[in-house]
Amino acid sequence: MVDIERTTTALLEGLFDHKNEAAWSQFDARYRPIVVAFARKLGLSESDANDVAQETVFQFLKEYREGKYDRDRGRLRSWIIGIARFRIAGIYRKKGVKREYRGESAMVTMPNEDECSKLWENERRTVILRMALQELRATTKSHDRTMKAFEMVAINQVPVATVANDLEMTQQEVYLAKSRTAKRLRTIIEKLDETYDENAT
Repeated sequence: MVDIERTTTALLEGLFDHKNEAAWSQFDARYRPIVVAFARKLGLSESDANDVAQETVFQFLKEYREGKYDRDRGRLRSWIIGIARFRIAGIYRKKGVKREYRGESAMVTMPNEDECSKLWENERRTVILRMALQELRATTKSHDRTMKAFEMVAINQVPVATVANDLEMTQQEVYLAKSRTAKRLRTIIEKLDETYDENAT
């Protein structure tokens, strides 16, 4: 089940305690998927993206505990993006050397800070939606068919008439399932948004 109670502010305080494995695990679970998706969108393979995510999270933790992260100078995501971009650029530099050796072009254009910020936000929202859906499935008291109807219509874009026929529901029941489930999903997403607390400095 997704932890939707602890804000990033509280989580960062817990990271100062080297024995606080729960804080570390929660921070890693919250940000590693975003870094992986971010790196993938910048062209890295799954393997390289996972390496970048691991290195980014560990470097942030190290620098944070050393007091290098100044919350008064910028958002948390800007700090993490900066570390990730540096790691990604490092991979491209290494690959560029290999391409030059083969006589190929080594030119790779990295997005600027604004573009990276927008890309990060898109991936953050995607990760939050996935987490929210997991939470919804784990906590919903609705009939399985209700959840299935919602996923088919709202996520997979299956026509209502087809869903109604496949699940032996009326179209009105499908619309109600979509509406009620979407409302619960929005509530979970709002809580998850609050936990990231990335606008706070």
